[in-house]
Amino acid sequence: MLDTTDYTPRLRTLFRSDIKPALKEEFGYKNDLQIPRLEKIVLNIGAGSEAVKDSKKAKSAADDLTLITGQQAVVTKAKKSIAGFRVREDMPLGAKVTLRGDRMYEFLDRLVTIAMPRIRDFRGVKPSFDGRGNFAMGIKEHIVFPEINFDKVDEVWGIDVIIVTTAKTDAEAKSLLKHFNMPFNA
Repeated sequence: MLDTTDYTPRLRTLFRSDIKPALKEEFGYKNDLQIPRLEKIVLNIGAGSEAVKDSKKAKSAADDLTLITGQQAVVTKAKKSIAGFRVREDMPLGAKVTLRGDRMYEFLDRLVTIAMPRIRDFRGVKPSFDGRGNFAMGIKEHIVFPEINFDKVDEVWGIDVIIVTTAKTDAEAKSLLKHFNMPFNA
C-alpha cells in the first residue's frame, strides 16, 4: 500500500519553491498573500443532444470524468424544460467536477505534461481569460487522457476546463499559468 501521508504534488512543491518568489519579484508584491495562486479547476462535459436521445449518455460522461479526475463527477440536470430541444426539467444533460487542493495540482500536471502533447495538431492553447484572472479552454476529445481506455469508449466527449485563480488581472493569471508550463500559443 502506498503511503500518501507526506506526499505533496510536484506542481504544489514547484509553486512554493520557485513560482511564488518569481511572481513576487515580477509584479513587486509586498505581501505573500497578494501572490496569485490556483483556487480550483472545474471540468464540464455537456452530453447535449446525445443525452436527450439516451439518458445513459450523461452517466457515461460522468463515469469518464470520474476516471480522468479521480473524483466522483456530478451529473448535471436541465433547470427548465425547452420544447424545441426536447429537453425536460431535471433531465440529465452532462457531468461536472470541481477539483481543489492536491487533486487540482495533480490534474493540472497531467493536463500539461501528458494530455496536451497527445492532442492531434496541437500548437498551444489560445489565451482565453475572462478579465478577472480566470482561464477557460476546451478539449475536443476526452480520449487524450491516459486514464480512458480507447477500446471501451462509446462516445467521444469534449471537455471544458476552467482554471480559477486568485489573480486580479489577466496578465497576472497568464504569468502564473506560464510558470506552470501552460503552452500558450500567443
